[in-house]
Amino acid sequence: MNSQTSNLSLTENITTIIRPPYFYISGFTGIPHMKYYYVFLSLVYIISLMGNIFVMFVIYVDRSLHSSKYIVVFNLALTDVCGTTALVPKLLDMFFFDRQFISYDQCLTNQFFVIVFLFMQSFNLTILSYDRLVAICCPLRYHMLVSHRSMFQLTGAAWVFAVLIVLIPVGFITSLSFCRSVVINSYFCDHYPLYSLAAPCSDVLPNRVMSHLIPCIVFFIPMIFIIASYICIIHALFTITLPRDRHRAIKTCTAHLILVAIYHLPVNITYLFVSFLPSNIRILNLSLTSVLPPMLNPIIYVLKTEEFKVSAKRLLKRVAQRAVGPLMLT
Repeated sequence: MNSQTSNLSLTENITTIIRPPYFYISGFTGIPHMKYYYVFLSLVYIISLMGNIFVMFVIYVDRSLHSSKYIVVFNLALTDVCGTTALVPKLLDMFFFDRQFISYDQCLTNQFFVIVFLFMQSFNLTILSYDRLVAICCPLRYHMLVSHRSMFQLTGAAWVFAVLIVLIPVGFITSLSFCRSVVINSYFCDHYPLYSLAAPCSDVLPNRVMSHLIPCIVFFIPMIFIIASYICIIHALFTITLPRDRHRAIKTCTAHLILVAIYHLPVNITYLFVSFLPSNIRILNLSLTSVLPPMLNPIIYVLKTEEFKVSAKRLLKRVAQRAVGPLMLT
């Protein structure tokens, strides 16, 4: 009798984790004319790849851009290439070729890489705001505070932190049981729709806490730092007496402010009101946040940053001369 009782209590204490062999990504369901949106995503992906690879190539080739600031710009372009590549090709493959089933392990891998690169964009923009803050408020100490070593350390720490902080919610997913639906109401293996599927079968409180805490750390705190840094920058601008110097200082911040606006405004709205936004609006907003900033970042830098524009023109002129030279000889 005692043996049977102990076996029963042991059986009750064993928790069986139900992991489905696959998930089904529903994507943009119920939204009319979505085939045109997929074509749009394809064009955005191609432009993003070409633009960011061009930015990295110009920075790598032109020694005049081998400064501390452009370490972060290069890292931002690299993040954009990796982020769009982690997301868009798989998305297009699923919905153009009706391959919306994804295995359990592939789903967690997809979630990890997409979110890591999304977070890295926030960290890169924060490091660039630090660069602008020091350049305008402490110009005499700029080369001491913003050295190659400090920029490599900041970007390296950002990568490590992004990887570690994403591993936490992904790790919590592995402890959940999915005993009912396997349909993810998103366009990738998004964390919030995924752990919501396990709500009837598992305690999702740790996942819910992480889904609110991590965006605060990754999006809202950097946004507060960026706002505070620009308050200091605006105050410093009033102390600059020469209009030409003030105009030059403002111009150096314009590109960064545009990048911050097109990235932080939609992503903060999405994660701040994640529980209140209609599903389709959330999916479209988050998808545009994932693909538009990587496409616009190189365009903005080419158009708004004078030193990069000069370097790009010089490089293109050199390439054109080398291409035309053999033709002139023949």
